Amino acid sequence: MKKELLDIICCPVCKEDLTLKIDKVQGDEILEGVLECVKCNTKYPIEEGIPNLLPPE
Repeated sequence: MKKELLDIICCPVCKEDLTLKIDKVQGDEILEGVLECVKCNTKYPIEEGIPNLLPPE
């Protein structure tokens, strides 16, 4: 995932902005981390460079 993606994605639950916590980077690609909603605090993992934005069940 590229950091610039934060400019265009939002929380699928409440449509608010997401913050990014980076755990592993390779070049300009974020490989591991967490996206967290600033409003509802829902967390979305980033694994192998792919953000999982599926809403929780």
